Amino acid sequence: MRNVSTTHNPKFSGYKVIGKYLKDLPEKPGVYRMLDRDGEVLYVGKAVNLKKRVTNYSKFSGHSLRTVKMIEQTCSMMFLTTRTETEALLLEQNLIKQLKPKYNVLLRDDKSFPNILVSKTHAFSQIKKHRGKRSEKGNYYGPFASAGAVNRTLNQLQKIFMLRNCTDSQFKNRSRPCLLFQIKKCSGPCVGKITENKYSAAVKDAEEFLKGRNSSIQEKLALQMHQASLKLDFENAAIIRDKIHALTQIQQHQGINPKGVLEADIIAIHQDGSSACVQVFFIRGHQNWGNKAYFPQTGNGAEVQEILEAFIVQFYGNKTPPKRILLSSKLENTELVEHLLSKKSSHKTKISYPQFGEKAILVENARRNAEEALARKNSEHANQTKLLKNLATALKIKTTLKRVEVYDNSHIQGTNAIGGMIVSGPDGFIKNAYRKFNISTSIAQTGDDLAMMKEVIYRRFSKLSSIDPTRSKEAWPDLMIIDGGAGQVSAVAEILSDLGLNDLNFIGIAKGEERNAGKELFYKLKEKPFSLRHTDPTLYFVQRLRDEAHRFAIGAHRAKRKKSNFRSPLDEIKGVGQFRKRSLLSHFGSVKAISRADLRDLQSVEGISNKLAKNLHDFFHEAK
Repeated sequence: MRNVSTTHNPKFSGYKVIGKYLKDLPEKPGVYRMLDRDGEVLYVGKAVNLKKRVTNYSKFSGHSLRTVKMIEQTCSMMFLTTRTETEALLLEQNLIKQLKPKYNVLLRDDKSFPNILVSKTHAFSQIKKHRGKRSEKGNYYGPFASAGAVNRTLNQLQKIFMLRNCTDSQFKNRSRPCLLFQIKKCSGPCVGKITENKYSAAVKDAEEFLKGRNSSIQEKLALQMHQASLKLDFENAAIIRDKIHALTQIQQHQGINPKGVLEADIIAIHQDGSSACVQVFFIRGHQNWGNKAYFPQTGNGAEVQEILEAFIVQFYGNKTPPKRILLSSKLENTELVEHLLSKKSSHKTKISYPQFGEKAILVENARRNAEEALARKNSEHANQTKLLKNLATALKIKTTLKRVEVYDNSHIQGTNAIGGMIVSGPDGFIKNAYRKFNISTSIAQTGDDLAMMKEVIYRRFSKLSSIDPTRSKEAWPDLMIIDGGAGQVSAVAEILSDLGLNDLNFIGIAKGEERNAGKELFYKLKEKPFSLRHTDPTLYFVQRLRDEAHRFAIGAHRAKRKKSNFRSPLDEIKGVGQFRKRSLLSHFGSVKAISRADLRDLQSVEGISNKLAKNLHDFFHEAK
C-alpha cells in the first residue's frame, strides 16, 4: 500500500484542481479522498485504476447532480494505492466508517446479532443466548434479528427439549433441582434426574430442529404421544402434546418458512428521493429468524447500486456472511463483493438476483417491507420535525432544533448516583448518543442535586470543548432540557459561564402543583416561569423527552446499584481480575468455599500463581 502525497490549496476548487493530479497518478487499484476548503473529507472512493477514475472526474460532462456538487467543493485529493481491488474495497469502507464523509453511503447501525449456542464443554450441554465472537466451543445457530426472537425461541426450546441453561459452576454445585425443573423446563441433569444418553438424545433433537428438520421432530413427538395414549399414560401424553404445540408456536412467530431456501440472507432496498431503507431477512434451516430495517445515510442521493454495495460490505464487516445472499437489485461489482465476503468466512458466499419462484417472492416480500418501513419513518420524521419547530417557537429560539439533549440524575440518598443524558432529533431518539455519568462519591454523599447537575454539565461540555473548540461538529446541542426548576437552571448557567459557553440554549422543566403531569412549569434564566396549554402537543413532546431521560437515568442507577450489591470479597484482592475470579468460582463453587480452602488447593487452580494463592489464603485468614 503506497500513499500519494497531495497539497491542499483552499483558494481553488473543482475540475481544474482534480485535473492537476492526473500526471502523477498510477494506473493501479487504490482509494482516493476528495477534500473541501477546510480539509474535511467530502468523499472516499475506490478504483481498479486510479488514473482512469480521476480522469472521469476532471471532465465537464456526464455527471449526476450529486457528483457535480462534490467536484465543485473539492479543493484537494489524497490517494492510497493497493495491491488488489478487493483491498481497495475493504480500505474504502474502513475509511468511510472512520471519516463519515457527507457524500458517502454510511451504515449507522452495525451491531452484531445474537445467536443460540449449544455448548460442548460439558457432558450435559448447555443451551444459551450468545452475542459477539464465537470463541466458546460448541455449535452456533443464528443470527437472530433481535434478542427478543432469541429469547422467545429459547423459551420454547426449553419447554420442548428441557435442556439446561445454568452455568457449569451452578451445575456442579447444585444439590437439589432448581425452579426450572419444577415447571418442566429442565430435565434436571445436575441432580441425576436424566441419564447422559437420554440428555444427549434431547440435545441432538434440539439441534436437528435448529437446523430446520422440524417435521421429523414433530413426527417423532406425535408417535410418542400416540404410544403414551395407548398405554393410558395420559399425563405424559399431555406433556408431549404441549411440546408439539410449542413447536407450532415457534413456526407461527417465524411467519415465512421457505422450503427451497436452507440458508440465506435476503436483502432488499427501497429508495425515495435522498432517503432509503434496506430490509434484511435471516433464513436459517428453512426458518425465518427475523428481519430488521436499516436506514443508511445515502450520501446526499447516491444511486441504488452504490447504496446496496456499500451497505453489504459495511453490514458484514463484523458478521459472518451466509452461503447465499438474495438481492432485490444488481450490484455493479458482484464478483468483487462475493470474493470479499468469501474471504471473511470458511465457505464461499454466492450473491444472486432471483426473478421467479419462491426466492423471488421472498425478495419481493422484503422489498415491500422496506417500502412500508421507509414510509413510516418519513411520516415520523415529518411529525418530529414539526414538533421540534413548535418547541423552538414556544421557547422563542430562532435556530433550527436538530439536536436536543435532556439531562436527569438518579440516586437513593446519594448512593450509586448517576447522571443521564438522552438525545433527540428529527429522526426521534438518537440512542447511540445517550451518555451516563458516574457522579463522584464526595458530591453524591452530600445529596446535593444542584452539585450533581453541575458536575454532569461540566464534564459533558468541558470534554466537548476540548475535542471540538470551534463547534464544527454535530455533537453540540441546539437546546438542553434540564429536569428541575430555577435552582437547576442557575447551576447550569454558572457552569456554562465558567466554560465560556453563554450562548447555549437551555431550559428547566419542573412539575407544577401536586406534581401532576400537564401542570409543568418551564424555567429560563432571568425570566419568569411559564407553562404551556395542557392539551398542547408541544407539551406532550417535552413530557416524552423528560420521561425518556428519567427512564434512562433510573435504569443506569439500578444497574449500578445491582452491580454494587453483587460485589465479591475477591474484588478487593490485588491481582484477581474477572478471569481469575471466574476460575476460582468455577473450581470451588462459592466465595465461602474459597475462604476455607488451604494453600495447596488454591495453588491447583488454573491461572493462580503460588504468590497469588498465598495472598488469597492470607486475605481470608486475616479476615477471620
